[in-house]
Formats: sequence, structure tokens, C-alpha cells
Amino acid sequence: MTAVVCVYTERRWDRILLALHSLREQTLAPQEVLVVVDHNPALRARLEVALPEVRVVENRHRQGLSGGRNTALELATGDLLAFLDDDAQAAPDWLETLVRAMSTDDVLGAGSRVDPEWQTRRPRWWPSEFDWVVGCTYRGMPGTSCVVRNPSGGAMVLRRDLRERAGLFREDLGRVGDRPVGCEETEYCLRAARLTGGVFRYEPASTILHLVPPARCTWSYFLNRCYSEGLSKAIVAKSVRGAAPLATERHYVTRVLPAGVLAGLTDAVSLDLPGLLRASNIVLGVAAASAGFVTGRARRVALDG
Repeated sequence: MTAVVCVYTERRWDRILLALHSLREQTLAPQEVLVVVDHNPALRARLEVALPEVRVVENRHRQGLSGGRNTALELATGDLLAFLDDDAQAAPDWLETLVRAMSTDDVLGAGSRVDPEWQTRRPRWWPSEFDWVVGCTYRGMPGTSCVVRNPSGGAMVLRRDLRERAGLFREDLGRVGDRPVGCEETEYCLRAARLTGGVFRYEPASTILHLVPPARCTWSYFLNRCYSEGLSKAIVAKSVRGAAPLATERHYVTRVLPAGVLAGLTDAVSLDLPGLLRASNIVLGVAAASAGFVTGRARRVALDG
């Protein structure tokens, strides 16, 4: 198994070291730790000096997280690739539990639960149904191991042979630097499942902690991230054939979010006044994501035309 951490900035130096330390503490040790540096020669040189036991390589593809993951798929030597975000820390049994979830050949990959590590206090106006905004497991996700459309990209294990069976990640999707976009793993997993007939699993017994800095605890970040998610989902909806690619989102919008609004209003009636803000922000988050989706669809139509 190869454990992979994609990095891009020296501003996260301390967090990168914590992420790599958590990989060294695993009950199931990876055969190789691969750090993919996103077009930052100074950071690569610093890592090579500080961590001679780690294999450090340059992103050989387009700048961004997707390019880094594609580089890992091409260069890793392990049969399994475990991707961990550079601002996350894995629980000691993270790998062991995820690998156990992949015990049958039809399982193409598995993802863990992602718990937020709020650098400051969690905002009381923040609805837990929108913890995906900061890359974490949100209220409404299953509480037990199950088949899912796609795992969380920053806490997942994939089979390396998917690069031959399903290709690489799309590099027009995914985070580039601090730009809050995503969905590259959604499109990839949908494509891989369609081409191979395999499945992906969610294993909540496997956990990581994901840092949430103050800059991501603002209302403007919340809305911008929701809008960007809508843009990305428009690309996914347009590009993926077969079963409805956004079935998960439909369940989320029609079942999970109405329950969240009701819970927020109930809290407000019980004198937890921020509950009213949480309910309101669920509505605003949906509106921002919908605006992004409509904009993304319009752009695709214009390009196709």
C-alpha cells in the first residue's frame, strides 16, 4: 500500500508534518509514503531535506489536486493508494479499517468519516448538514458501513489498477490552491463504477480529523463554497452517463435539508436563537449551490454551442 499526501504551500508546513506523522503511527503501516508537491520547487526541496525517508515527487500534470492525484496513480508502487489531505490527521487504525472494508474484489475504493477540527469555536450559525463545505462528514450521512456513490477525496483508499480500468481524474475539476471547488472524486467514482461494475464503500469506523481554520468559518466562504459546488456538479451532471449522477444530491435536498430546517426552527423555539440562523443558512446554502449549478449548466451549453 502507498499512502499519498498532496501538498502545495509551505504555509501548511506544520500541518503537513502532522499528517505524515499520523501515517507513521498506523496500526497497518503503508509500504510507501508518497508526497506529491504541486508545482512548488522550494517546498519540494524543503521536504526532501527534512524527510529523507519519504518519497517526494513533483506533480507531473496540470496544477491542482486532480493533477497531484493523477501523479500518484502513475508513480505509486502499492496495489492500494490511500489519500490523506495535507491538513488532516488520521486515527491510528484509519488504514487498517479502510483496507478491511475492501475485502472483496468488487470494492474499488473506500472512504472514512471526516471529523472537523475547528481551530476556533464552531460557529453557532453553521448547520451540521453543511459540514461538507469544510470537507467533513455532514449530518445525514449513514452511520454504518455501506455502499456509496463516492468517498471523501481527502480520506480514501483506491485500487491502483483503476488508472488502467477507468483512467485518471479530470483535471478541469478539483481544488487548485485555495480555490474552493471540488467534485473530481464524484465524477471519477461514477465513471469507475460504470466502466468496471464495481462499488465504493463508506466506513464510518475509520476516521480522520480535518483542520477548519478561521478563514473557512466565515459566511462569505460558506456561500462561495456552496456556489462552487453547484458549478462543479453541473459539470458532473453533463459529463457522466448512465444512472442519475446526482441522485445523492436529490435525497440530500429533499430529505436531509428539510429535516435540518425543522430542527433549527425547533431549536429557536426552545430559545436556542442561533437555530433560526442555522435554518436560514440551509436555505441560503441551497440557493447559492443552485445558482452555481444554473450558471455551470449555462456555461456548458454555451461551450457546446
